[in-house]
Amino acid sequence: MTISRDDLEAKARQIVGTVEETAQSAKQKSMVVGLVAVGVVLVVFYLGRRRGSNNKTVVEVYKV
Repeated sequence: MTISRDDLEAKARQIVGTVEETAQSAKQKSMVVGLVAVGVVLVVFYLGRRRGSNNKTVVEVYKV
């Protein structure tokens, strides 16, 4: 059995197609992870800001 040029080209196309599919899938997953991370940061910031404004300490300094 011999391997022809057509066999090599077909296998190369198959590998390239698989790599492109994998790259597209990874790009979509990273986009979702990034959006979730931004959402978590915004929620934590908002909750921290609310908590900080509720427990404000007022310090008055008088000059005698």
